[in-house]
Amino acid sequence: MREFIVEADGGSRGNPGPAGYGSVVIDAATGETLAERAEYIGVATNNVAEYRGLVAGLRAAHDLDPSASVHVRMDSKLVVEQMSGRWKIKHPGMKPLAMEAARVFPPDRVTYEWIPRERNKHADRLANEAMDAGARGEQWSAAESVAELEAKAAGSALPEPSGPPGDAAAGAARARAALAAASAAAASAAASATAPVAAAPASSASAAPASSAAPASSAPSVSPAPTSSAAPASSAPFDSAASASSVVSSSSGRSARRGAAESLGGGAAKADADVRAAQSVASSGWAPADMGAPATFVLLRHGETPLTPQKRFSGSGGTDPSLSEVGLEQARLVGEALARRGTVQEILASPLTRTRQTAAAVAERLGLDVTVEDGLRETDFGAWEGLTFGEVRERYPDDLNRWLSDPDAEPTGGGESFAATATRIAATRDKLIATYAGRTVLLVTHVTPIKTFVRLALGAPPESLFRMELSAASLSAVAYYADGNASVRLFNDTSHLRP
Repeated sequence: MREFIVEADGGSRGNPGPAGYGSVVIDAATGETLAERAEYIGVATNNVAEYRGLVAGLRAAHDLDPSASVHVRMDSKLVVEQMSGRWKIKHPGMKPLAMEAARVFPPDRVTYEWIPRERNKHADRLANEAMDAGARGEQWSAAESVAELEAKAAGSALPEPSGPPGDAAAGAARARAALAAASAAAASAAASATAPVAAAPASSASAAPASSAAPASSAPSVSPAPTSSAAPASSAPFDSAASASSVVSSSSGRSARRGAAESLGGGAAKADADVRAAQSVASSGWAPADMGAPATFVLLRHGETPLTPQKRFSGSGGTDPSLSEVGLEQARLVGEALARRGTVQEILASPLTRTRQTAAAVAERLGLDVTVEDGLRETDFGAWEGLTFGEVRERYPDDLNRWLSDPDAEPTGGGESFAATATRIAATRDKLIATYAGRTVLLVTHVTPIKTFVRLALGAPPESLFRMELSAASLSAVAYYADGNASVRLFNDTSHLRP
């Protein structure tokens, strides 16, 4: 299934006043702009213009491929929350527009994400182009649009590493740059505070005493987390921990933040949140901030099948094997362990037989229902399904070598690449975070999806998938906070399988 990203915006110069919208359709796999839409709509409110932009973007995506899935990104919290079903629509002018947007694609193929305005520059510029055209008595012209070029130029000050949508590498890179800049600015502020203050000229008013800036303390060292947990089953590894970001309100903190933003050049607005967090670390150490209860995904790999101990490729394009007797017992033990922990509130499973069987055993013990989520399915390994690694190397050596070195390479016979899997998992993750905010959800899935959830949360490169060991019926966990950050809580825990 093809996947699109729709970014939309709308504006009104007067609210209500002369209004216009802009929307852009992006290929989720390549990042290529596929379509732009913009229109001057006369006198309207900001919210109506935003909804009109959403409808236009969805229609443009539908024109490209009516069978696609769509991830909508907007800087309108109102539209995102209303279309996600979390807020009621009260304004009579927006109800029909929301209904119109909901009819373009089946609801289960559209997800919504709020993004800051500085990340929605392309659609914002299209909307402004449309309003400018309306002020001249004209309509927007795609041939004359420079919105995409302006948006790319505005974002070029802080280039983001390439990677699949949802990859945290870009944010991590900005945070590292912000931390370095903030630390330098804090040190400069401290040095300035201890330097002699020049006497003011006799004719000037007496200057207020300069505030003292304490030297920035180093962030505490953090021991690396183990790659495998041996925590006893009675522990609660899924409990959320406080987020490690806080805002410093002292004059030295504000000064350092401004200095850090200036050192980052034209990308200061984009990196402002990273600068605040980095300055907090540089000046006061790790400090908790209440982000509310995260959406916590407990990631359970299915139990053994007859193919598991033979280490054969077993994806979504093969024979769809059932659990073996060992696998059924593993599923029972997982259910017992999760019942003792008592934290799981919902259960979702991949559509494949082995995951549905595992989920059913756990659900019976917890007294919960199972929802099938297609996005959690395993990678399709094409012609390699059912073969061992050695057999694949013998039969398809060139294809295997490409697959091991390039995340865009597909297995022989048109299977699914790791890059395509990452795009699918990121879209599924975002949809589930929005649906299950503040809840603990058990996702019963497979090796590649679980490793991809963890990889994206850590901002690790694609090759890290080959450096993770994930056992049958193991538990991992990732918490997702309201500020967009993720925290890996557990990985490859098999303690519940040991006597």
